[in-house]
Amino acid sequence: MEKDQLYGQAVHLRHACETMAVMDALETRVRRLNDSPARADGHYVLYWIQANRRADSNHALAWALRLANTAGVPLLVYEGLTCAYPNANDRLHTFILEGVPGLQADLTRAGIGYFFYLRRTPAFRNDMLYRLAQRAICVVTDDYPAFNVVDHNRSVPQRVGIPFYAVDASCIVPMNIHEKRNWAAYTIRPKIHRELQHWLKPVPVEKPAQLWNHALIPQDVVKHRTNVTVETIPELVASCAINHSIAVSQSFRGGTAEARRRLTLFLESRLYRYAKESNQPAQRSTSDMSPYLHFGHISSLEIALAVKAYADEHQLLPDEYLEELIVRRELAFNFARFVPNPKTLDVLPEWALKTIAKHASDPRPVTYTYEQLLRGETYDDLWNATQQEMLTEGKIHGYYRMYWGKKIVEWSPTMEDALKTMFRIHDIYALDGRDPNTVTNILWCFGLHDRPWFERPIFGQLRYMSLDGMKRKTDVAAYIRQVASPQANLL
Repeated sequence: MEKDQLYGQAVHLRHACETMAVMDALETRVRRLNDSPARADGHYVLYWIQANRRADSNHALAWALRLANTAGVPLLVYEGLTCAYPNANDRLHTFILEGVPGLQADLTRAGIGYFFYLRRTPAFRNDMLYRLAQRAICVVTDDYPAFNVVDHNRSVPQRVGIPFYAVDASCIVPMNIHEKRNWAAYTIRPKIHRELQHWLKPVPVEKPAQLWNHALIPQDVVKHRTNVTVETIPELVASCAINHSIAVSQSFRGGTAEARRRLTLFLESRLYRYAKESNQPAQRSTSDMSPYLHFGHISSLEIALAVKAYADEHQLLPDEYLEELIVRRELAFNFARFVPNPKTLDVLPEWALKTIAKHASDPRPVTYTYEQLLRGETYDDLWNATQQEMLTEGKIHGYYRMYWGKKIVEWSPTMEDALKTMFRIHDIYALDGRDPNTVTNILWCFGLHDRPWFERPIFGQLRYMSLDGMKRKTDVAAYIRQVASPQANLL
């Protein structure tokens, strides 16, 4: 292709991306994070996957494809996995890698390029994104307000030298719709319900005008590409300089196909009883979608559309589930977007901070060290079971996770110690940790998105949860038996 023609395409792309007066539904999700010009002689548009590891219902992929078609060039998708992310271990690495073969197959069928790079040790190259960006017109990535994505989206845009776009493909109602932090579900709920009809629709995706050509990547870069198959995943994980003491989940496997299998199970055997039994962990009526949502193997949009369609067809009422999936989840993303340092007690509402300060010196009749809590060595058999579920499965049932957190508050020397323990365990063991939802769920134990309750020692006006209350409301014995069974969660 002639250089003049490439230059003309780049100028056209730049004009299309920067001067459109009317924002359509896709553009509303986009933030441009630098002012660099498009590369005149670029060979492709580069989509860097950081959070949304899927080919369907992915607004970032759709935006990248639009830019590529506007410029008349192919689209290349890059995904990297490094040994250097915080708390890297076999469980997290394996779950991510299990999604790679399916994603590659989906993108290849669509005529889109896919380049996966596994940085196994610190000695391996750490510049693959920048090397691929050297031939790109622009870079598109995920707008995800948690974990290391936040840091990457602050530092990388100024280093690539080409336009850098972050696209929200995590929320149904775009995060950009909200201009400030919402302090509770009741404040964000009417805003989401008012907007929802405009956004609860399939993502329109164009076909690539130019099919991917492997020759566009230089051989000295291609040689670093990692080939991932189902059979090679254990070997690849074992070769990485990560924590090998954290075993893979006994029941959860990664990837879009597995996410959809579990979604089908939920629709056909759990949705009809979700409203009555979602707070009954032994009944297993929840969707188990949180690990797949966190790693982007499925979107909340795809889940919501499937739930709504199934409920309409079978005359079910899915409101309780959709409230959790949309309103509560997007409240968490709103919190993460607008709070600079969300993993501290400083972000709590004023009433919570006051009651915590008032009771800071209250004696704790029983305290446990981090190591004792980690091993589940408490006097409470239910709590020990929830911790065991975290250690073996990588996830705790949502209702019992609330109880899990409240007891850590009760058993820790200080509120700060309790907070650190909860985040530390989730960051290492949880497949749905390091997520806006996890952050708000943990902080809920300290009063976030809650209200004042009756005053009591240690907790002050924070909500309290007791073992007797769990026994009245749930089948504790059945849950403990399930966790003790190695085959309890193999569905």
